[in-house]
Amino acid sequence: MKTIAIPEPDLAVTASTFAALGSEQRLAVLRTLVRAGPDGLSIGELGNRTGVTGSTLTHHMKILAQAHLIKQEKQGRSIICAAVAYDELKSLSEFLLRECCADTITPRKENDHD
Repeated sequence: MKTIAIPEPDLAVTASTFAALGSEQRLAVLRTLVRAGPDGLSIGELGNRTGVTGSTLTHHMKILAQAHLIKQEKQGRSIICAAVAYDELKSLSEFLLRECCADTITPRKENDHD
C-alpha cells in the first residue's frame, strides 16, 4: 500500500472542516446557502427553507462560521447569511479524491470513477 504523507496543518484543518459538516442539519443549511449564491438569505428565510429554526439554527450557524464556511452580516434589521468557502468546499472533495485508486493494481485515469 502506498502511503503519502499529508502535512499535519492541512490534515488538522481538513478534519476540523469535515467535523463542521458532520450534521445533517448543518449540511442542509450549507447546501441551501450554496444554492442561494453570494447574495445569501436572511436568517428567517434560511430557517424556512431548511426547517431548522431558533436556537438550533443559531448553534449550527456558529459552527459553520467558525469553520469559515459561511458568513453572517447584519443589514438593517436582518441578518444575511451566505456561503463563502466555495474554494474550500472544492478542496474538501479534492482531498477525498486526491489518492483515489492509488492502491489498485491497475491505476485508473483521473476522474474515472464510474
